[in-house]
Amino acid sequence: MKTMKTIFAFFFAMMMVLPVMAGGKKDVSVMEKIKADGKIILGTSADYPPYEFHSMVDGKDTIVGFDISIAQEIAKDLGVELEIKDMNFDGLLAALVSGNVDFVISGMTPTEERKQNVDFSDIYYEAVHGAVIRVADEAKYAANPESLKDVLIGAQKGAIQVGIAKEQIKGVTGSDLDNNHPQVKELGTLPDLIMEVKNNKIEAVIAELPVAKAYVNANPDLMIAEYTFQDTEGGSAIAIKKGNTELVDAINATIARLIAEDKITEFVGEASLLADSQQ
Repeated sequence: MKTMKTIFAFFFAMMMVLPVMAGGKKDVSVMEKIKADGKIILGTSADYPPYEFHSMVDGKDTIVGFDISIAQEIAKDLGVELEIKDMNFDGLLAALVSGNVDFVISGMTPTEERKQNVDFSDIYYEAVHGAVIRVADEAKYAANPESLKDVLIGAQKGAIQVGIAKEQIKGVTGSDLDNNHPQVKELGTLPDLIMEVKNNKIEAVIAELPVAKAYVNANPDLMIAEYTFQDTEGGSAIAIKKGNTELVDAINATIARLIAEDKITEFVGEASLLADSQQ
């Protein structure tokens, strides 16, 4: 009888302990981790003024831009500090999925392909795209996008402008859009692409107009062509690791507040002026 009581007591104790053990192994959500750490980690590609770029602030190299201002507001609303990780654009979503960053703001368009791997916030900004060309080539390339159809052009690797270059300039359609195009050069950073234009290695770079303006202001031998391209995917949004609805909802609440207060327009203006002042 004592033996039976001992066995019963053992099993009863285990039944009490197992839920606690199981609870200890419960996956922690991104939001829980952010709150516990007291910080939220942003992934961005800081070569894209006025969205995000490097600037000397009080003698210190600092990442600034209107995307960064939005990120700071998100951190403020969550009651945590903001930490920024700068990397190539085409590595941002991999860093998000792996948990190296908590969210991504980098002028990113929420394409259907990207939505398969991450969740997105509401749209916070919509932009028009243009072509950066050499002033010396104004007569050749400035008036008509058809002039770029049969020449080598560039776009940032992993960015929506690659698709714009292929579809709206080169005339690529359907599944062929997933393939590399021999006349669309993809590089990881905008400065590298701008140098390719300046050195006559490519004829144009496709970029969002605020970004194109910043680079043209810094390079008097470059200009923006007269025509523009629309982003058919629909604006910029913030990427979050899949399944973290609490964080998505919190970010959307901040976006809604900033839009209602007309703060994003203010942030864009401030960042554009700062980018211009550095030229």
